[in-house]
Amino acid sequence: MAHTWNFFRAGGFDQVQIGCGADLLALRELDQKLWAALSCPTRGIEFDARTLDMIDSDGDGQVRPNEVLDAIAWAGGMLKNPDLLIDGSDQLNLSDLNDSNDAGRELLASARHILKSLGKPNAQDISLADMDDIEKLVVGQEFNGDGVICAEQIADAGLRAAVEDIVACAGSAADVSGQTGVTQDIVDRFFAEAAAYEAWYAQGERDATVLFLGENTLIAAQAYEAVRDKIADYFTRCRLAAYDTRAAAPLSRAVEDYQHLAAKSLSAQSVEVADFPLATVEAGKALPLTSGVNPAWQARLDAFRAQVVQPLLGGAESLSDSDWGLLCARFAAFEAWQVGKPEGKVERLGIDRVREIISADRRQQVDVLIVQDKAVEAEVRAIRSVEKLLHYKRDLFKLVNNFVSFRNFYTGLDKAIFQAGTLYMDGRSCELCVKVEDVNKHAVFANMSGACLVYCDCVRSGGTEKMSIVVAFTAGDSDFLTVGRNGIFYDRKGRDWNAQIVRIIDNPISIRQAFWSPYKKLAKAISEQLQKFAASKAGAVDDKMVKSVAEGGKGVSDPAAPKPPFDVGKFAGIFAAIGLAIGAIGGILASVVGGVLGLKFWQIPLALIGLMLLISGPSMAMAWFKLKRRNLGPILDACGWAINARAYINIPFGTSLTALADLPKGANRSLVDPYAERHVVWPYYLVIAMGIVSLIGLWYVGFFG
Repeated sequence: MAHTWNFFRAGGFDQVQIGCGADLLALRELDQKLWAALSCPTRGIEFDARTLDMIDSDGDGQVRPNEVLDAIAWAGGMLKNPDLLIDGSDQLNLSDLNDSNDAGRELLASARHILKSLGKPNAQDISLADMDDIEKLVVGQEFNGDGVICAEQIADAGLRAAVEDIVACAGSAADVSGQTGVTQDIVDRFFAEAAAYEAWYAQGERDATVLFLGENTLIAAQAYEAVRDKIADYFTRCRLAAYDTRAAAPLSRAVEDYQHLAAKSLSAQSVEVADFPLATVEAGKALPLTSGVNPAWQARLDAFRAQVVQPLLGGAESLSDSDWGLLCARFAAFEAWQVGKPEGKVERLGIDRVREIISADRRQQVDVLIVQDKAVEAEVRAIRSVEKLLHYKRDLFKLVNNFVSFRNFYTGLDKAIFQAGTLYMDGRSCELCVKVEDVNKHAVFANMSGACLVYCDCVRSGGTEKMSIVVAFTAGDSDFLTVGRNGIFYDRKGRDWNAQIVRIIDNPISIRQAFWSPYKKLAKAISEQLQKFAASKAGAVDDKMVKSVAEGGKGVSDPAAPKPPFDVGKFAGIFAAIGLAIGAIGGILASVVGGVLGLKFWQIPLALIGLMLLISGPSMAMAWFKLKRRNLGPILDACGWAINARAYINIPFGTSLTALADLPKGANRSLVDPYAERHVVWPYYLVIAMGIVSLIGLWYVGFFG
């Protein structure tokens, strides 16, 4: 029979209600279009990262529906009663393990092995607290099932040295213990390279023209290579001098080149000195090897003479062009042999050490150890499986209530896993706080949420710990939310952070804010204009005073400037304009007052209310529509989630997410403020008197007749 599902409505969409183990196991049948989310990150949320890493089977840092379903199916198959997955406990009785299948029996045996290793062989319960030392338990075994053999675990000195040589030449892999060792692939690669190198070296040994100096041939070849190009350069210059005697001097470098060096601090390692020929150039001249040689090359020539010339030509102190040709011919076979040298780093061990490792059959010995290590892989994997089952038993139910549905978020029974803590600022506490990695990147997409979002940088421990959060203000107003304002953020562990606003996405917060918005804007505009007017007048007075002081000395001697004649026309025009303005204002006031007084007494309040609605109505209507469509999705999508539903934050729910300051119930309150500003009452009396005079004047002219 098909599973019967229960749904509840919250956030403007239907959410599945998970209440028992059968609901969990049947989730695979539930259409994923009904899931609240389709992906969530493994970091940056308030959930056990170890559990998320276990669920994240492909290790891409995201948990997706199939991974959640696989985790539920595996955990449900390991327990006799799937209802155990919803109790949220990290403790498990061994009798609850499903021993009707091989995997369950292996898990049960592993759990008993763990308890025995902890000195509790008769215990019937195992918990995550027992798994705190699981790493020590695994590492403490001679073999841990990872297929890595470390030199430190080998008692035989010869075999241990061979493994160290393999690591030095073929690389290493990390062991569970944290040490490094060799795997089967590394061992195979090393011995393949060693075999190729030994075969290549044996080929050279069989050819007398290759290793013509025996084991010293390689050292001689290195000394030969170090000076070959430079000696060839010298004899080429000498041949040019033989071709044309005029070339000898310039080929030995001109005097100007030496003059250029004369002003510098020189040494035998100087590059400029090394660029000079090995010796002065003359037609048919032999290369001196002991004296008269470029000092930058003297040490290399000494090594060349000791390793090559003396063994092959005797103790000669110079080298002729023909002898040089013979030496080059002797090394031709060696160079051809070197071209065929196989790639790899085993050469650094030397042929004797390579042959020793191969002949001692170290490969078979290491292979045996690797096989023994891999043999306990299932046992160690079962230990890991016990840990995984305990994590799943504790956390899976919580995950699905923050993934398949947003039950925790909308019911308020517990905070959702994406809620990072609580921000206190501007007389409010905000519960919808989410960690963000990049404020600017997050704000680009989160703006679509329609919520008033405030981004804060949080620091603690003197600035050593930092993080950024985005906070949704869903009640009150935004009049005093400004960049740079400070508050306190409490994370889910209760730690306090200094929070400072760094960016604001301004959207309507409440209907009340929208109602007063036009009047606040008008008051702000009038205030700004008055401040500008006062500032301009104050500036004019200051400028006049400064000018008077600066010109004070001139006023005594200079004749007073004649006053301009009185302009009657201009004066009359000004008064006419003032009269027209007063008349227009008076007419408007008379019309308003007349209209109000023309109403019945009970109609006057309704008229005033209608006037206020006419002013505030448009902004309230716009705010109402925006508040109705506030959406959680863009806030989480910008953090790496894949929200599958239109998770609305309507006005009543938004009010629950942001609490305004309120006095405790039953608190006593005194309204006497000794520092309160004194209220001046005479302006009110003046306004009342002017109103009475206006009414009398209107009655006198017959306005009410």
